[in-house]
Amino acid sequence: MFDGSIYKRCKCTEPKRDDDGQPIIRANGKPATRELGSACPLLEKREHGTWYYYLNLPAGPGGVRRRPRKGGFPTSKAAKKAAQKIWGEVTGGIDVDSKETVAAYLNRWLDKRVDLKRSTREGYRDTIDRVLIPALGHLAMRELSERHIQEMFKQIWEYNKVKEANRVAVQQAKVECDEAYRAWKDAPVPRPPHLRQRWNTAKAALKEARTKPRQNTGPATQRRIRNTLASALGDAVTEKLIAENWAKSVSLPQYERPEALVWTDERVARWKLTGEKPSPVMVWTPEQTGQFLDAAAGHPMYIMWHLMVFRAPRRGEAAGLPWSEVDMTRGTARIVEQLSVNTAYEVWEDTPKSRAGKRSLTLDHATFALLKAWRDVQKAQRAEWEQKHHDDPTKYGPYVDSGKVFTQADGSPWHPINVSQTFERFVKRRGLPPIRLHDLRHCAASLSLAAGLSMKAIQALLGHSNYQLTADTYTSLMPQFEQAAANATVDLVPRRHVAAQPASGEPLTVARAVAEQPSEGPEITTPEGDVRAQTNNAHLRLVPPPVLPDVPSDVA
Repeated sequence: MFDGSIYKRCKCTEPKRDDDGQPIIRANGKPATRELGSACPLLEKREHGTWYYYLNLPAGPGGVRRRPRKGGFPTSKAAKKAAQKIWGEVTGGIDVDSKETVAAYLNRWLDKRVDLKRSTREGYRDTIDRVLIPALGHLAMRELSERHIQEMFKQIWEYNKVKEANRVAVQQAKVECDEAYRAWKDAPVPRPPHLRQRWNTAKAALKEARTKPRQNTGPATQRRIRNTLASALGDAVTEKLIAENWAKSVSLPQYERPEALVWTDERVARWKLTGEKPSPVMVWTPEQTGQFLDAAAGHPMYIMWHLMVFRAPRRGEAAGLPWSEVDMTRGTARIVEQLSVNTAYEVWEDTPKSRAGKRSLTLDHATFALLKAWRDVQKAQRAEWEQKHHDDPTKYGPYVDSGKVFTQADGSPWHPINVSQTFERFVKRRGLPPIRLHDLRHCAASLSLAAGLSMKAIQALLGHSNYQLTADTYTSLMPQFEQAAANATVDLVPRRHVAAQPASGEPLTVARAVAEQPSEGPEITTPEGDVRAQTNNAHLRLVPPPVLPDVPSDVA
């Protein structure tokens, strides 16, 4: 049991009196007063006053006496519970005298995390500065509770409603702007001035609507916010600064990882009609992948994209691949570094995403041939650029000897964001079903699955740290593989088919449907040979053979 007392007091006052019993008057002419505290005669009433606790804590550093007290409790039971909690924390080693705020602690915590990669650190920094400190930074760490954190997320949810309204406003403003433009354009010349004025007003309204925030803070982002705070508070528990990691008990909307879907003919038709993607994560079929590779064969980034389609490096891993880690004798590429980028467009070299990310990729014969040809093209580009620099050094800077495999004409590596943006523009111009650059990894995994590679082999290809991540994420199969799996179960059941000869006009019945069922499933084009061959080149048979590009020296 705690060492201290529980008592009741109030804020009632009475006039101060001198030794003669006369009221003391202040300089401003008003009588001086004092609180009655525990001496108020009205404290016998249940609703009058509040309860306080008073503790005698063990002496602090230097023998300083510690006697914290706190009031405002509605009952003696509540005050006793709070006192016992403080006493229990003290006996458990918690620093109950700390006045450190949440903002000060979060900054101190991030400063000491020298073990973090730069990309992780910058992600934490952004979350702390943009979300956590504005919402919680003013609180003392000793005051922080689950209620405060839950309230922060409640505000995020309310702000999401505002963003949704902003998105609707932009859509409405766009409709009005388009209508005003058509009315002005279709009007006979000379066009009435009021139509031009209406169009200008609508454009200004659309521009204003687009300045307001519209991007939701979705479940995945909310989980990252909570995980950042939970990581920080976990260290605070270890430091004995707080007794419990309050972030772990906060409730958030359920998050489900987006399912990767294949661009079937039906989904493509629906996309062309509505412009909507069935899922944020989409995968091309082998035929669509072949169309993309054929169309991109002359693009400066073609060989990088080809590598991503078949050997699945991440964007930063492909952009940061050095020639020193490509063995052109054995036909392998070692992934040991990547180019990382932040929201400020800054690029730096970093290690792969996980320990398993450091891996060796065996190059298929097509990619190997492309890299061999590209090495010669790159040497020619360097000689050409150095000649230009020699002839006109003011216009052409010195050649950048970055040592990277995929470079621009001046030798500098491609900016990762530029690679993504160029890919998306290229896909849009060619009218292909839209996917993200990162979805090429899904394409590589799906092609490998359809070609018969095991999930364990795909895990190694992708550089995942655990098997379950691969199995949960990359389960999109090619249509021909799905059809073979669907037919396999039916083929196991022996059936005796009796040809039914219904009379003319007889309606279709279950028996007739069974009798007329086809002996084979839908016609699916499958690659020649054994699709389950466990080789690095097996999945190449699923797409048309690549074409060696005549890579131009300048950026298209």
